[in-house]
Amino acid sequence: MNGSKPVLGLVASAAGGVETWLRSGLAEPLAAAGWRLAITLTPTVARWLEPQLDALRALTDLPVRWTSRLPSEPKPHPVPDAFVFAPATLNSIAKLALGIGDNQALTVLGEALGRRAPMVVLAQVGPDQSHHPAYSGHLTVLRGAGVRVVSGGPEEVLKELAAVAPFVASDNKG
Repeated sequence: MNGSKPVLGLVASAAGGVETWLRSGLAEPLAAAGWRLAITLTPTVARWLEPQLDALRALTDLPVRWTSRLPSEPKPHPVPDAFVFAPATLNSIAKLALGIGDNQALTVLGEALGRRAPMVVLAQVGPDQSHHPAYSGHLTVLRGAGVRVVSGGPEEVLKELAAVAPFVASDNKG
């Protein structure tokens, strides 16, 4: 763990409804549970969440990112102890499974996957998308790397994160 609080990489992509629950349903409960949030967004969800960016920034002492840094700039986030990718779209799940880091969010997740950092992914795909012939293979790749893939909402993410990264509960008891 880094410092006095464990660092959680909270990554989000642009799936319908994210603007209604990311901050209140996930980021706030995670911060209240003792996580130091390192928030990274895909460029599209950063646009969607623009009215909430200040509120997200208020939950952490780290910058909220969606663009890459210049090589001469220091890394703005410490290496997280665990990751949550919520929501994850069909497109982002495919890219993560294939190692395509074409934006800052997927680059961070690809590095985490390579380190086998604890990771919970909230798959938010439609019924037709879930039947795409490649989808089950992508989930198999991610699960084979130790990723916990859940469906539903923020509650499922919080429950699964407690199982894969239980050190937070013990670190914040007095």
